[in-house]
Amino acid sequence: MNTAIAVIGGTGRVGRIVTRKLLDRGESVRVIGRSAERARRHLPPRAQFFLGDVRDPASLLTPLHGCSAVVYTVESGTDTTGPDSPQSTLHAGVINTLDALLRPDDPMPAQFVLVSQRHVTHSEHPMNAYGRMLDWRLAGENAVRASGLPYTIVRPGWLTDRTELADDGRVLLEQGDRRDGYVALQDVAEACVQALYCPSAQGLTFEMRGGAGAPPEDWEGLFGGLSADVPPQALALAPAPGPAPVRALA
Repeated sequence: MNTAIAVIGGTGRVGRIVTRKLLDRGESVRVIGRSAERARRHLPPRAQFFLGDVRDPASLLTPLHGCSAVVYTVESGTDTTGPDSPQSTLHAGVINTLDALLRPDDPMPAQFVLVSQRHVTHSEHPMNAYGRMLDWRLAGENAVRASGLPYTIVRPGWLTDRTELADDGRVLLEQGDRRDGYVALQDVAEACVQALYCPSAQGLTFEMRGGAGAPPEDWEGLFGGLSADVPPQALALAPAPGPAPVRALA
């Protein structure tokens, strides 16, 4: 790409793999994170690190200015309230990032790749007992869809390392949020990177899991086999979640 790509949460499990893959492609990468120590420990020297916090809109303005794309890989805490709550990081943080990208003085529309997760459409899932993580991830997804920016939303299954999987590297992309499964961190990162270069990935929301078979060679065709999201103007977007019902842990 002609300008920098920002990886928010780029010192995390998926983010640092995304960063390395983009650097290997010769891209200029700006990693935005809250810990300079983690950046020194995990990032290659070629990555540009910016101290920034998605909960602080002002901290995003400089590192996001002029970026052609953003990969949002923020991982949240599990408490209902507090600075690391899903509401703060997975919904408000997404909105703050979108606002920074949509400034009038930065007219180039940045491409947005959001790492979400499976089960976000199932508020009764046990994962939602942890800070209403699924509700807030879905609200963040809806904000991206309504932004008007070109986007791709990736919903991984349970994350694991490639070496811990028994499959041969096949990647299954699905829609409908109906299944479960494991997927390698490396494959999620590759999907995020490929989405930046494949036109067929724009406007898609999909789930990922691993399976038996060969790794994908044609990501353009893989994305092309999926159905595009309903256009935002025709979509009755769900509002941000209201007060949480009392739910016992399974």
